[in-house]
Amino acid sequence: MMEKEAIRVCFYASDPDFGQVVSRALGAGFDVSLNTYFNSDDVGRGQKGCDCFLLDLRALPSGTEVESGLRRLERFRQTDFPPPIVVMLADDDAVLTRRLVEAGAYDVLAGPPSIVELRLVLRRAHRLHQVEMELHELRRQDTLAARLDDLVGFTENMQEVFKLARKVAPCDVNVLITGETGTGKSMLGRALHRLSLRNAGPFVTFSCANLPEHLVEDELFGHEKGAFTGAMTLRRGRFEAADGGTLFLDEVGDLPLGLQAKLLRVLHEHTFERLGSNRPLTVDVRLICATHRDLEQMVKHAEFREDLYYRLNVIQLQLPPLRERNGGTVVLAQYLLQRIGQEFGKKVSRFSRLALEAIDEYTWPGNVRELENVIQRAVVLAEGSTIEVWHLPAKLRGGVEQLQTARSYEEELHDFKRRLLVRTLWKCNGNKAEAARVLGLARGYLHRLIHDLKIQSEETSPAGCVEHQTIPQIVM
Repeated sequence: MMEKEAIRVCFYASDPDFGQVVSRALGAGFDVSLNTYFNSDDVGRGQKGCDCFLLDLRALPSGTEVESGLRRLERFRQTDFPPPIVVMLADDDAVLTRRLVEAGAYDVLAGPPSIVELRLVLRRAHRLHQVEMELHELRRQDTLAARLDDLVGFTENMQEVFKLARKVAPCDVNVLITGETGTGKSMLGRALHRLSLRNAGPFVTFSCANLPEHLVEDELFGHEKGAFTGAMTLRRGRFEAADGGTLFLDEVGDLPLGLQAKLLRVLHEHTFERLGSNRPLTVDVRLICATHRDLEQMVKHAEFREDLYYRLNVIQLQLPPLRERNGGTVVLAQYLLQRIGQEFGKKVSRFSRLALEAIDEYTWPGNVRELENVIQRAVVLAEGSTIEVWHLPAKLRGGVEQLQTARSYEEELHDFKRRLLVRTLWKCNGNKAEAARVLGLARGYLHRLIHDLKIQSEETSPAGCVEHQTIPQIVM
């Protein structure tokens, strides 16, 4: 199995010793280039030689230098697709963090840096950048490689479907499209029609799902006037309407057995009769069917006619569910966001980091249809240019919102206190009396905090830090 290429990180650290320790701690999977000064002129170099920027602002002074750093980030962001920037701060500073993110930082890590968290953030930043570059390249090329009519597919398995569909479309054969609900079967059927030699003819659709047999028969074949009670006029069915074009039958697996024989005759002889008539009608129709059911298993259980199955299944196109599209969910979400934003006339152009994580981690049982509905909802709710995690339904937010976004004031305060104590105790070599003096706390109160915050002794020792892959010893 081929190993993944290392993520190239340009690390700007004013403290060379700190930079060396972090570079070594990142370990395999990261190729770190250490520098001491960050300048927006490094953008060109970054695009050629770096996948991510890691910027150490732990010792950043206040005043004009802070403003200068923010301006450099702004200029950096204004270039075409700059690599993502991850910023490290010494302490939680909500105002500075917000300004850094607004200036273009992908993420801001505050307090004693955890190598586990840093690795995760850098990998996700790199992945997001790859997605943005891929979308940009696809839009630039504007070729059929990533789209088939109104369908888009950015993954290898979708490209295989598109490749076969382009071969099949001009050939006047029956096609069976399979896949879970919401994968885009009807859109693929319409694409086959538009790419076929029948594209000047009608494209007629009908769903066989959950309808009584007599209604399905009437819809497909029509009826004569007086054929049954209430038949006041002649009615032409879907086969007649599709003459010279394409008839798309959705959920053909739900077609009643009694009608399967009649459909088979139409496919064989190209003739049928309306209800209440003995006069055969001839039609020229290409049939494209779709189903989420396993017709082969239905044939084995005598729930679907074998001869009809083989008639329908001349060519089968199987659409993979969204969860099996090899990481294409985030790319598709970005594409849909741009399209839907334009349709709704809203200047929404990006997802926040947490929103992307929620989209990437969700299993999408409703597939592309569910994803599109979720993004439509988010675009409607968004007030700025960014889709935040709280714009997504609760079922997507899950643990992401619980742990990172919907934390209460008490939870945030608890976390801040714990990190502050762990860092101070480590710097004091675990000496609680010294830590109490540094923090200006009574020793008794410090002991109660350690107990209440469940701080373990190994967290405050050098050995413990190595074990937990944290590096508080290099936080100044």
